[in-house]
Amino acid sequence: MSARVLVAEDDEKQARLIRIYLEREGNAVQTVHDGRSAIDRARTTRPDLIVLDVMMPQVDGLDVCRILRTESQVPILLLTARSTEEDMLLGLDLGADDYMTKPYSPRELTARVRALLRRSRAAGGEPTVIRAGALEIDTARFEVRLAGEVIALTGKEFAILALLAGEPGRAFTRAQIIDRVFGFEQNVLERTVDAHVMNLRRKLERGPGTPRMLETVYGRGYRLADPDRGGSGDRGDGGDRGRGSDR
Repeated sequence: MSARVLVAEDDEKQARLIRIYLEREGNAVQTVHDGRSAIDRARTTRPDLIVLDVMMPQVDGLDVCRILRTESQVPILLLTARSTEEDMLLGLDLGADDYMTKPYSPRELTARVRALLRRSRAAGGEPTVIRAGALEIDTARFEVRLAGEVIALTGKEFAILALLAGEPGRAFTRAQIIDRVFGFEQNVLERTVDAHVMNLRRKLERGPGTPRMLETVYGRGYRLADPDRGGSGDRGDGGDRGRGSDR
């Protein structure tokens, strides 16, 4: 999932470190070291994402965020040494999509960049209906239908199902599901994924104890049965789907 990333960081050592980690992901990375250059480069190169330090010379990072947000919806990840709730809320109110305080883990920064790019691309015109057999997931309407019947899901259940349905037959580890669905939320346990999958089975499977749609891959994780390979995305009867929303 390569992208054009602009890194605006006045500490050249930190900028170089961020660049190394993001380039390992296959991204094309440019770096600038002051706020004025950040605005100019963002306007001329149209990056897919901006990593933006708050404390920069010439133009403060918060002002850069405010200015750029009036011109585009490019995802912006703020970096700052300020750690108070007020600082975080100010950055988000000015249009930042995410916020990290220093010191930070370069690996976590890379994961957050991946999550922001996924969300940006999902909102940027990709097909809004994912189909797998009789299962339809409408990401624009936030609606799931099975054999034409609408199934009520929670937000996390919907996100997990959309992830699995995007690649039927592929086994996702619990760690991959946490990374892609929960993003930068902290302290998410693998058993949390298990609980969401259990709820999905109650709502979608004819027999939750013997699932034919949401399959466990022992030693790996979960996958959605591929209907093109004899999986059972279709369900021919009107059996109980567990319509409760579990909210």
